[in-house]
Amino acid sequence: VQLQASGGGLVQAGGSLRLSCAASGGTFNYHVVNWFRQAPGKEREFVAGITWSGATTYATDSVKGRFTISRDNVKNTAYLQMNSLKPEDTAVYYCGLGSRFGSNDYWGQGTQVTVSS
Repeated sequence: VQLQASGGGLVQAGGSLRLSCAASGGTFNYHVVNWFRQAPGKEREFVAGITWSGATTYATDSVKGRFTISRDNVKNTAYLQMNSLKPEDTAVYYCGLGSRFGSNDYWGQGTQVTVSS
């Protein structure tokens, strides 16, 4: 499975971005989608996940109420809508596929999100 993350960029605090994760070459529909992020000098952090059906989602406490994960199994694409962005959200964001929340078997390349104050 190949994963392509996109949608990152530079945004002011309080702004929004939508990240996309497009999958090809595998069974996207049967996997959990997980988004992680890694800020400079910090460990990679699990941010949000969604089950294959979209019925169940998870978001870490620091992004609850601001970030929304979704997926479109017809388009083999997952999304991370990020609202009310804060400077501490600045990181490289990675999407991936796995069998459970917080664990990826497949990883995409990262997309940089920078939030200015």
